Amino acid sequence: MTTLSFRNRDGELVDVPSVPATRFKNEFGAVFEQAAQTGAVAITKHNTTKAVLLSYAEFQALTRAGSPVLDELTEEFDALLDRMQRPAAKAGVAAAFDASPADLGRAAVKAARPKRRSR
Repeated sequence: MTTLSFRNRDGELVDVPSVPATRFKNEFGAVFEQAAQTGAVAITKHNTTKAVLLSYAEFQALTRAGSPVLDELTEEFDALLDRMQRPAAKAGVAAAFDASPADLGRAAVKAARPKRRSR
């Protein structure tokens, strides 16, 4: 059986303890407390993870985490798209498509060279 890991609400990578489904059924209260204390418990059946019981705090962190990140990425994408629509960017793309293979090669070599630090 593989070990299940996840990033908890503190950002730490932690292993999730696993519990067989029979023990979960017979000792629900103890497994419930274990999930509340450790953040999560994997429920297995025939050595295969079938479900995960999360503490409410972990659930809240998980459901809150996606929205701000998506909002930030949306803003970043919109700003990038706006810059790409400007005349200078359009001219740069047109110049790149019109460039000869030799011009593209020289530009690639120039871009690959390390920049000199000014003293």
